[in-house]
Amino acid sequence: MNRIFLDVHALQTVPPSNLNRDDTGAPKTAVYGGVPRARVSSQAWKRAIRTYFRDEHLLDPAELGVRTKKVVELLADRIAGLDPSVERETALNLADETVKAAGFKTEVPKRKADQAKKDGSPTPAPESKYLVFLSSRQLDGLARLALDGAADITAFLKTKENKARAKELADTRHSVDIALFGRMVADVADINVDAAVQVAHALSVHRVDNESDYYTAVDDENTDEETGAGMIGTVDFNSATLYRYAALGVHQLAANLGQGLRDDEPRTEPVRRAVEAFVHAFVASLPTGKINTFGHHTEPDAVVVKLRTTRPISCVAAFEDPVRSDGGGHLREAADRLAAYASDVERAYGDPETTLTWVLRVGPATQKLAELGTETGTLRELAAAVGQAVTERLEKPA
Repeated sequence: MNRIFLDVHALQTVPPSNLNRDDTGAPKTAVYGGVPRARVSSQAWKRAIRTYFRDEHLLDPAELGVRTKKVVELLADRIAGLDPSVERETALNLADETVKAAGFKTEVPKRKADQAKKDGSPTPAPESKYLVFLSSRQLDGLARLALDGAADITAFLKTKENKARAKELADTRHSVDIALFGRMVADVADINVDAAVQVAHALSVHRVDNESDYYTAVDDENTDEETGAGMIGTVDFNSATLYRYAALGVHQLAANLGQGLRDDEPRTEPVRRAVEAFVHAFVASLPTGKINTFGHHTEPDAVVVKLRTTRPISCVAAFEDPVRSDGGGHLREAADRLAAYASDVERAYGDPETTLTWVLRVGPATQKLAELGTETGTLRELAAAVGQAVTERLEKPA
């Protein structure tokens, strides 16, 4: 298969906010170019992307997965959904045995077991020892397998054939989010999935120093004689123009997805849907840390997407020398630098014969970026154009 990469670059300005906190509650930071920068971790934005898939209905629920330790309860629900006559305790036992046959270790958490013993309540359902990432179709397959062996699930799953079937069901028909972000299972390395996408930590293009907001809360029931605050506290924040970047290996995505949602559809169709959903969600998603406190609802000021066959190239080095505001903000200088650096990188390392570029931008400050490629009017148009180009590339002979 042809090697195909998508580079997605974005400039996004956020007002005072705390999108992604460290262990002290302060916004995460990093030193780059010798100065402190605002930082939003890769994990925080990937979580936001996965949530956006679901909340905005970008994909069919059958094309999404669930990452949870409560996989036994989740599978028991699927079993009961397929056969409502199965009692809850029986469904949990079937699910637990099937999950273990697939290679995932389970146990009843000690804290929950002790609490149940103290309360005199039933023993809680087993949980996996780590987060298990399974697609909707994988859960359905495992539920059907469990029902096939319901008469004696232990003996049924002891056979070599059925144990192999359980592992196979957990390692085929991956969801889009598993195909994109990968899956690591330490105990069952042969069902690991290599991630197709790499999401960089978002960094401010300029120096940032965290600030602290001192606040008070008044007790509504205080009398006139009762003065002072009912609560006093502080919350750390910063504001920044962020450079965001992700690299998507379309060929890896296609390999991970394998068979499509519908057996009769072209192999490229699920890849197109996944690419369009990822471009849309990467651009529009937003981590929600302290969002009720700061209401930091912004969209990127500019997005540049490149489809290439060489290798992914980040343009973060455009901001290694931090942008310095002259009192007029950071966005215009950041957009100018990104436009110039992206052009220089393409001249030195790109392949103009095979590289395609699209630009989505807002406002006059981002005008320079229009010179990089084809402008699109809306995010949906951008995603659709990229999806169509990816389909055409996939259909070309290797």
